[in-house]
Amino acid sequence: MIDQAVVKNETMNREVKILGIESSCDETAAAVVVNGRKVLSNVIFSQVPLHTLYGGVVPEIASRKHIEKINQVIRKAMSDAGCGWEDIDAIAVTYGPGLVGPLLVGVGAAKAIAYAKHIPLVGVHHIEGHISANFIEHPELVPPFMCLVASGGHSHIVLVEDYGKYRIIGQTHDDAAGEAFDKVARAIGLGYPGGPKVDKLAREGDPHAIEFPRAVIEGSPYDFSFSGLKSAVLNYLNGCEMKHISYNKADVAASFQQAVIDVLSERAVKAAKDHGVKTLALAGGVAANTGLREAMKERAAAEGITFVCPSFIFCTDNGAMIGAAGYIDYMRGIRDDLTLNAVPGLPIGAR
Repeated sequence: MIDQAVVKNETMNREVKILGIESSCDETAAAVVVNGRKVLSNVIFSQVPLHTLYGGVVPEIASRKHIEKINQVIRKAMSDAGCGWEDIDAIAVTYGPGLVGPLLVGVGAAKAIAYAKHIPLVGVHHIEGHISANFIEHPELVPPFMCLVASGGHSHIVLVEDYGKYRIIGQTHDDAAGEAFDKVARAIGLGYPGGPKVDKLAREGDPHAIEFPRAVIEGSPYDFSFSGLKSAVLNYLNGCEMKHISYNKADVAASFQQAVIDVLSERAVKAAKDHGVKTLALAGGVAANTGLREAMKERAAAEGITFVCPSFIFCTDNGAMIGAAGYIDYMRGIRDDLTLNAVPGLPIGAR
């Protein structure tokens, strides 16, 4: 638990500025964040146009592009914030989970700067960064609260018991929600990235046109499974093609998306209610899905639970969320040395 007296004393006469660096997948990002809540700069170089050519992220290509862009992005973040290195209290960097090559680029850059400029180094968990994105625009948000983290590689329901203290309540048994979006998008010819393209097309379709399954995990009421849903969509498409029956892509997208939304929102709200938590947050790339945001808001309100989520820019990978999470760890006294390394499978709450 953070000693609020220490935090108050630390920040009373000055602002604590954290440089956050993120490179876990296909965004090269850096930001300067003050006291974990105020964003002075937030620079993101997205590789989406590059990887669209291949239908998904190619790790080796992503690594090379990170190497090419990392210094430019950091310099611009510092310039946009109007900061010099003497103004930075710590450098926070994602060290896992993620793709090992991209992670190594960000970690290597952060360690080099920390060594050269004699600035403290703080390794940050990528998912804890997504959760912390909610602190940026919601100054009233304090633990405990429940958070649904939904992205291309992760689907978790996390109880944030205190600053820096996390407990997994539910998780996927197979595909993550974002992964399912990408695979279904590819199957109906939308291409990469699947999430925003399915979301856009779904607005033109009937979410009740096709009854796709909502998997229930026996004995695990807060867990998810999306592989069966993905298979059901593929089987439906294959069946239509074999029988030479036309189908409406918008209806497929809307019906699939509704199945995902129902499962994610219902279980997240149930977890919050069952654990007596009065605030529910949303985080991760799939948090940008308009249908999910609306469903979470409605379900939470029906149970008397306050719902918060970040703006779209803070849902996808960014340096500001790493700066926010880094501030929490920095104030908890966490410091890393130059042996910090990338950990692709880093579990939540590893500290």
